[in-house]
Amino acid sequence: MPHPHLWPRLTVPVVALLLGALVAAPTRADAGAPEAEPTDYTLTVHPDRTGPAISDSMYGVFYEDINHAADGGLYAELVQNRSFEYDRADNPAYSPMTAWTETAVAGGTGRAETVDDGGRLGERNRRYLRLSLDGAGEGGAGFGVTNSGYNQGLTLRKGARYDFSVWARTDRDTGTALTVGATTADGTSLATPLRITARGDRWKKYTGTLTARASAADGRLTVTAGGSGTVRLDMVSLFPRDTYKGRANGLRKDLAEKTAALRPGFLRFPGGCLVNTGSHQAYEAPGWERKRSYQWKETIGPVEQRPVNANFWGYNQTYGLGYYEYFQFAEDIGAMALPVVPALVTGCGQNKATDDPALLRRHIQDTLDLIEFANGPVDSTWGAKRAAMGHPAPFGLTHLEVGNEENLPDEFFARFTEFREAVEAEHPGITLISNSGPDDSGATFDRAWQLNREAGVAMVDEHYYNSPQWFLENNGRYDAYDRQGPKVFLGEYASLDNRFSNALAEAAYMTGLERNADIVRLASYAPLLADTNDAQWRPDMIWFDNETSWGSANYEVQKLFMNNVGDRVVPSTASTTPATTAPITGAVGLSTWATGAAYDDVEVTAADGTALFRDDFSGGDTRWTKAAGRGTWAVEDGAYVQSDENAENTLVTAGDTGWQNYDLRVRATKTSGKEGFLVAFGVKDTGNTYWWNLGGWANTRSAVEKTVDGAKQTMIEDTTTIETGRAYDVHVQVRGRQVTLFLDGKRWGGFSDDKPAEPFRQVVTRDDATGDLVVKVVNAQAADARTRIDLGVRPGSRTARLTTLQAAPDAANTADDRAVAPRRSTLRVDGPVFTHTFPAHSVTFLRVKG
Repeated sequence: MPHPHLWPRLTVPVVALLLGALVAAPTRADAGAPEAEPTDYTLTVHPDRTGPAISDSMYGVFYEDINHAADGGLYAELVQNRSFEYDRADNPAYSPMTAWTETAVAGGTGRAETVDDGGRLGERNRRYLRLSLDGAGEGGAGFGVTNSGYNQGLTLRKGARYDFSVWARTDRDTGTALTVGATTADGTSLATPLRITARGDRWKKYTGTLTARASAADGRLTVTAGGSGTVRLDMVSLFPRDTYKGRANGLRKDLAEKTAALRPGFLRFPGGCLVNTGSHQAYEAPGWERKRSYQWKETIGPVEQRPVNANFWGYNQTYGLGYYEYFQFAEDIGAMALPVVPALVTGCGQNKATDDPALLRRHIQDTLDLIEFANGPVDSTWGAKRAAMGHPAPFGLTHLEVGNEENLPDEFFARFTEFREAVEAEHPGITLISNSGPDDSGATFDRAWQLNREAGVAMVDEHYYNSPQWFLENNGRYDAYDRQGPKVFLGEYASLDNRFSNALAEAAYMTGLERNADIVRLASYAPLLADTNDAQWRPDMIWFDNETSWGSANYEVQKLFMNNVGDRVVPSTASTTPATTAPITGAVGLSTWATGAAYDDVEVTAADGTALFRDDFSGGDTRWTKAAGRGTWAVEDGAYVQSDENAENTLVTAGDTGWQNYDLRVRATKTSGKEGFLVAFGVKDTGNTYWWNLGGWANTRSAVEKTVDGAKQTMIEDTTTIETGRAYDVHVQVRGRQVTLFLDGKRWGGFSDDKPAEPFRQVVTRDDATGDLVVKVVNAQAADARTRIDLGVRPGSRTARLTTLQAAPDAANTADDRAVAPRRSTLRVDGPVFTHTFPAHSVTFLRVKG
């Protein structure tokens, strides 16, 4: 997953697509009605021509523990902080007692404290709970702790069974009675309490089952101890019996089932940014580093022996969901397992290459051991560990990725080469996947691809998150890729929101992926899961809370494509939509990002030299519009200064949104902070603008970024950095849709923003099993598309099956409203040529018998 800085404020809604053929989004009530006159198109299928074969694993899913996707999400454990390992070092809001409170029953008293000493459960599970009991009260008195679970509480369902376990030890010779109960937040009992007697002063696992007699979303789990003396508890756990496939230590059923319903060809895991950020040292006690990159050996074996880790995304992960469980999940859903291992070059905004030969050798050996864990026989070292966990048969690993979004291509590739040589020497059947950095273009991307091509790498992972317009404009991205070069794994992509307009743009783009199936061998929307109560990233495919889950509009598009892939592309052609090219228009702006900066002598002139705007700030800043809470702007010493170097996106604007064909000049000086400065043009509003980001990304590069309804795309970039205290003369020239940029009087670069955003896209595939032609059409505009379809061959049946997704562009699925859902119908097809009208704002799959 890319570093959040690359796409600031991703939660800004991405609304209707800004295309010439599109108009204002309709309301839900009129979503099914055409908003403009129907447009005539033609679609011609060429069954006599041969298109590329489509891999069985073409579409898959990318899983990363972001948005609390694992603990409190896919991993079915209901108890939060079950091993008391939370710590302020991981998150300032954490403590070892996070999610726990002391509880007294019937007058029981005592003291609860977390301890890390020689009495711990294990070196990797160091902290435990010590209950010092006073023996006060009568009979059923007890003292202990209550866990509140994730978010509002533990969700329990009437009649369901829940498996409880705890590791305990006691210094009381006669044993210590433990009472385990489930209640609502107000104390109402939800199940008959479970009675357990802990015996002996050595750690032992105790188990039992609770059956809920009522449903609740605010459940609590309470464990109390009676009598006197000291009892120690660790790994307090409660699992629903009804996990996916009924597995112990298993997965939340509804989330796993929604993933399985996609019929993914592969499962990429475990991330993302958490793979290659943090320390690359392994867990070593004592003195272990809490923030480590994800390392597979820490995540296998008995659950109580696995350490916790401080997740890159700001919370803890228990590793209860580890590499064994990932392999098992991939097998359960019929997907190819595709693990990602760290390359020892950090990514996601952290540009650092580890220069430790011994550490590199250890990680390479870990990777070789991973392959043995997945594929080795039961008498091999790591194959034996897999077998001991319950899977003697090999998992059949075929693909493995090294690294994720490294922004130092040469450093990354030097290390990748060492991984590659070692893997090819011992496991020549494994396809090793490289990557091309965090963006769809730019200096890092170009250099990474050059290195990959020259070395003959088998497959390269590309990642990009862009605006819906970018996806509509770039349907032909892979048409020109070298057919003899590395194949593409599109490991992460999305259009930055979960509205139907986003899903439409992605669907249109996917027709281009399938058309180029000989180049794009694997593709996965990202990320997969998000807890609606605690998400670090949007968009996401499947949203959930404690009680329910739902697929986004994007999920419905992905599911439609993934369930109807076909085995080979059948070439087809279609007419296009007449395009109108209006000039770039908009006001101007100044901004900063984690930087202090000073601006002076702002001047805007028309192409003929006529002055449109001048400001030397001698009269204050009254001509500039500021957004509340966006930085600290003030006129100081005759310059306009933004002084809060912690503030992000501090855009102030001036001028007329109707300006076109103009020159913007400004003198800009970085005064402090991590970045450079930003000069904006073509400003419609804060969500629709261009800006020249000079010294961005921790002052490692510069780029012009275009924002459409809050979603960004990069137009041009290079490696320019900005010096603190130096004044720069910035000049932006706008002519029609051509932009030319000058820095200190020298041409820095330029671009033409004139790609057509074609809203009508198609691809046709053949399903070998059924003989069907699958005609896939996206109509991402506000007009119906009346289309003459020529199949080139007489269909085998007069009835074709249609599946249609249609909704208002701003429609979004929620827990209570599935606004975007497939509609199935039939179509009379009397011959090879017929007419069908594809509704406005729709994705239609037409299955015709061959």
